[in-house]
Amino acid sequence: MDIELIEIQEFLTNHPPFDQLPTEILARLPKRLSVRYFRRGTSFPPDDADQPCLYILRKGAVELRNAQGDLVGKLAEGDLCERHCRQSSQEEVGEQGVTAEDTLVYALPCAVLTQLCNEHAAFAEHFRQSVSNRLRKALDVMVDAPSTGTALMTVRVREMVQREPITTTPETSIREAARIMSEHQVSSLIIMEGDRLAGMITDRDLRRRCIAAGLPTERPVREIMTETLQTVDMETLGFQALITMTRLNVHHLPVLDGGRVAGLLSSTDLTRYQSANSVYLVGDIHRARSVEALARISAKIAELQVHLITGGATANPVGQAVSAITDAITLRLIELAEAELGTPPVPYAWLVGGSQARREQSSHSDQDNALVLADHVKPEDDAYFAALAKFVNDGLDACGFIYCPGDVMASNPKWRQPQRIWHKYFANWIITPEPMALMLSSVFFDLRPLHDPDNLYAELQERMLERSRSNRIFIAYLTANALKNRPPLGFFRNIVLIQGGDHDHTFDIKHRGTVPIIDLARVYALSAGLPDINTIERLQAAADCGALSRDGAANLIDALEFIGTLRMRHQARQLRSGGKADNFVSPDALSPLERGHLKEAFLLINTMQESLGQRHQTGRFS
Repeated sequence: MDIELIEIQEFLTNHPPFDQLPTEILARLPKRLSVRYFRRGTSFPPDDADQPCLYILRKGAVELRNAQGDLVGKLAEGDLCERHCRQSSQEEVGEQGVTAEDTLVYALPCAVLTQLCNEHAAFAEHFRQSVSNRLRKALDVMVDAPSTGTALMTVRVREMVQREPITTTPETSIREAARIMSEHQVSSLIIMEGDRLAGMITDRDLRRRCIAAGLPTERPVREIMTETLQTVDMETLGFQALITMTRLNVHHLPVLDGGRVAGLLSSTDLTRYQSANSVYLVGDIHRARSVEALARISAKIAELQVHLITGGATANPVGQAVSAITDAITLRLIELAEAELGTPPVPYAWLVGGSQARREQSSHSDQDNALVLADHVKPEDDAYFAALAKFVNDGLDACGFIYCPGDVMASNPKWRQPQRIWHKYFANWIITPEPMALMLSSVFFDLRPLHDPDNLYAELQERMLERSRSNRIFIAYLTANALKNRPPLGFFRNIVLIQGGDHDHTFDIKHRGTVPIIDLARVYALSAGLPDINTIERLQAAADCGALSRDGAANLIDALEFIGTLRMRHQARQLRSGGKADNFVSPDALSPLERGHLKEAFLLINTMQESLGQRHQTGRFS
């Protein structure tokens, strides 16, 4: 075969969707292509072709602009232009292309493309699927065959429940209940009242509520049982059950099957499916007696992230798991602080912000937090809360959650204020959206109460959402600020990669990939007055209330999970090799397929940004 034809075949083999074609078809395909060259500034696709063709960019670049002349996308090496083969979305919105530099393309007649699609389903699927479907399929491929580690991301609770539940009635004596547990060698017992789940007792209840309390063992078991129970369904995923146990600090969950109690899931059951014991750090965290002990436990979070990713987890469950551990550490630090300082003089709420608030953390990010104090706090009370804030902030830093570079922490008196002052803060930020307020929007409009026994934050959030929903100028400014983080279209080309320094020839997958979606979701939520904080939940809620189309929400969720999972996998590789996790990805570390899907995700984000910007007329505020 001619050397040029061999080169074309090798190129096609390494670029989707041609990598889905059999080898013998790929060997014959180069002879059915024509090679065309276009000088910089040429309209694209060309209008002088003798037949409609699919164009495959071999070298060069093409810019896509809308009717207003705004750049909305780029095509580069390996990208396809199929406008002449079918009515595409590009044509429908009036996009026009022009070569941004001298460009070489391979032209495949549309008739040949149709024949290939008819004969090869996997190849045809690329042209039939939406961008969202392709991203979802790519994500499935990424996590389809985990190597080693946890299976909790894919296993269902029904696969872990080993036997029918051991039960008794509320009137059974404590002594008899203990005998039943010993006979069946179980550490917990479900209490049933007919077909109704009435409660549960554990070995711990027998020790604390009976023996230590001096309660006669002839008393009915109802006097020591736990009545308010969290349950899981048979179809619940293992990691979701784990998150529930972690959040509640429990070791047993009754399992329901269509409302019927079908079994009991224990932490021991989860252990059989989990090789990384660090995933059960929460129990150790609650038993920790010092900051030093918490720091030793926290050091295992990186191992947790590696095991979850290795086991096939995507970005969302990893973020949920890591954030649950961070929550537990923070709450334990608050408990230790109160034990040292005494009872707080007035009620308070400890709020967390940023990725922890959204439950989207990766291992050991910086900390963002604040304190809301009851309005009847006195000036002399601040000494207590200053000491509490310092204890917790210092403790988090010792545990690897470094001090916030912008000093957005409860130890800063500005972010440790009575409820009435926080009302003024939010009112001023919304009525007069100054640059500093917009810069801090990722923290203060993503707050979540972690310790708030008197529910101080609820009223603050309700008033904030009322103000944001009704203030269109604030939303316009917030949108303009969100659109400053643009995806790196054509990220694998030198002109858009970081040049020089420690991160030469890389791109920031967080600030140029996931953050734009997080920012979009925040705008959708605040413009509709939605209380959701997690990005996926915000997008789903925005679609439910009509603030965002269901297709738009699904596309952004799929893009977020795909990009976020690439980021988590990049960090896991660094952590496995003993390095420090960062967000700077080299395109050379990605497969051609991953680069192609990532480009589609970036184009999708760019389109959604343009749409939101036009809706809120952000050009006036940029």
